[in-house]
Amino acid sequence: MEQTYQYAWILPFVPLPVPMLIGMGLLLFPTATKNLRRMWAFPSILLLSIVMVFSTNLSIQQINSSSIYQYVWSWTVDNDFSFEFGYLIDPLTSIMLLLITTVGIMVLIYSDNYMAHDQGYLRFFAYMSFFSTSMLGLVTSSNLIQIYIFWELVGMCSYLLIGFWFTRPPAANACQKAFVTNRVGDFGLLLGILGLYWITGSFEFRDLFEIF
Repeated sequence: MEQTYQYAWILPFVPLPVPMLIGMGLLLFPTATKNLRRMWAFPSILLLSIVMVFSTNLSIQQINSSSIYQYVWSWTVDNDFSFEFGYLIDPLTSIMLLLITTVGIMVLIYSDNYMAHDQGYLRFFAYMSFFSTSMLGLVTSSNLIQIYIFWELVGMCSYLLIGFWFTRPPAANACQKAFVTNRVGDFGLLLGILGLYWITGSFEFRDLFEIF
């Protein structure tokens, strides 16, 4: 069981090769990448399915033990300040991992056929895979700084997906409204994080759990 948790940090990064390879393909081999665009649905769905299987295993272990597993790497800037980053797995995290991967896989399967003749096919699958990475990173974060970073990435992906057909006025207007709304929410989240740090002196969830 311990070994399963030790490799959980990889989960958010499993879908990441898809947008990276699509981007490299469009830069280096644009014609071939566009001609073979339908092939990118398979690795997108496959990688997210791997995360779902791993998440199912984590959920089963959480049902049996209901334990909280956290692993943290510490980066010391100087003697007075150090930044810790890592991942945290608890019952809520395991449920959210399953939800994100299940919905993501269904969206990708449906989109493969729905967008088969759309010129933005590759762009959509790159956005969705990066969106999955951002959401997986968000729910496995071990501190408020990581939460904020992945929250911003989720907001960026939402903006790109809402305005996917940016040549259409309704889509362009909708993504602008989403951008403004998200910026207000992001500012409120940042104030909340700074407020918690001012009260507790820590960004780490393990410290916040002990205090609250």
